[in-house]
Amino acid sequence: MKNITILGATGSIGLSTLNVISRHLNEYRVFAVSAHSDWKGLLNICKNHRPSFAVLMDEAAAEKLKQAVPSETEVLCGKDSLNAIASHKNTDFVMAAIVGSAGISSTFSAAKAGKRIMLANKESLVLGGTLLINLAKKSGAEIIPVDSEHSAIFQCLKGGSDGLNKIQLTASGGPFLDVPFDELHSVTPSQACDHPNWKMGKKISVDSATMMNKGLEVIEASFLFGLASSEIEVIVHPQSIVHSFVYFNDGSVLSQLGLPDMRSAISYALSYPRRQSSGVKELDLTKESSLDFRSPDMKKYKCLELAYDAIAIGKSAPCTLNAANEVAVEAFLQNKVRFLDIAKIIEKTLKEAPTQHLDTLESVMENDQLSRKIAQSFIGSSD
Repeated sequence: MKNITILGATGSIGLSTLNVISRHLNEYRVFAVSAHSDWKGLLNICKNHRPSFAVLMDEAAAEKLKQAVPSETEVLCGKDSLNAIASHKNTDFVMAAIVGSAGISSTFSAAKAGKRIMLANKESLVLGGTLLINLAKKSGAEIIPVDSEHSAIFQCLKGGSDGLNKIQLTASGGPFLDVPFDELHSVTPSQACDHPNWKMGKKISVDSATMMNKGLEVIEASFLFGLASSEIEVIVHPQSIVHSFVYFNDGSVLSQLGLPDMRSAISYALSYPRRQSSGVKELDLTKESSLDFRSPDMKKYKCLELAYDAIAIGKSAPCTLNAANEVAVEAFLQNKVRFLDIAKIIEKTLKEAPTQHLDTLESVMENDQLSRKIAQSFIGSSD
C-alpha cells in the first residue's frame, strides 16, 4: 500500500488522480491533500478518502474546513504545512499539481525527502531545473513526468536513448488554431479558456491558447531529458491523439498515442514501471477521421518563441519568463490587458530583468518576485 500526497487536490489533475486511485484502493491510500482556498472541494475529498492531513493556504478557509471535516483528518494551513506533507515520513508518492510558481517549494521539499514526485507542476523545473534535478539525484527521489507529452517521451525512452536525435512535443494549437492573427486582439478570457480537447483550469487554458504552455514544456523537457533546445521541436497536432515523437539517428521514430485524458499519464506515474487500468477508453483509430500535423505559426504563438529565447539566454531567464507570464495571464483574466498583450508584457520583462545565476531556491524565489514587479509595471502600458 502506497501513501499518496496530492498537492492541488481540487484541480483537474488532482481530481483525475483521485479517480485513478479510486480504481485501485488495495494499492494506494490518499494520505494527504491540499488546496489553496476551496475548502468545500477539499471537504468532499476528505469525506470520500479520509486522508490523515488536509492543508489549505487560506487561513479563513482552513477554519471552515476544521469545523466540517471528519475527525480523523487534521487540518493545517500555510506553506510550511504544505512542505511538511510533501516530505512527511509516511508519504510515499507526491502528486505535484499546484499551478505555477506556488508549487515549487513543496516540490523541492518532496525531492529533498527522496519521494517519488509525479510532476505536473512544470514550473518547478522551469524555475529551478538544475537545482531540482541535482537535488533528486542526491536524495534518490524519482521524478516521473505527468504532462502527457513528457510522459510519452519518458515511455518511448524506456528502451534506451542510444542514437537519440531529437524529440517533438505535440501541441493542440488551443482554441485559436484556425483564427486569423488579426482577430486575436478582441479575444475574451472565456474564449481563451474554452479548450477544444482538454478540461483544465483557467491559467493553463490561457497558456494553451498562447502556446506558452508548450514553451514551458520545452524548457521542462530540456531539464528532464538533458537536451538542448535545438533537439526539441514543437509540432501542432489538433486531435491530441499522438502525445509526442522521439526521433533516432537510424531513421526510427517512436511515439505514444492515446485519447486526450490525463488519467493515462497519471496512472503510469503511479504504477511505474508496470501498468494498470486508468479508466481511459481504448483508442480506436478507425474512428478518427484524420491525424493532422503542422508547424506552429510563431507570429500567432509569440509566447512559444519567447520560451526558446529564454532557453538561449539561460541562467534566470526561464524563471523570469514564467513569472512575467503568470502576471500577464492573471491581468488578462481580470480584463486588465488584451490577449495579445500577454506576449508583449513577457517580452518587455525579459529585456528589463537582470540575467543572473540562480544557485539556491532562495535566489530562484527572489528572481521570481523581482520579475513579477517588473512585469506588473507594464500592466496597462503594454502597447
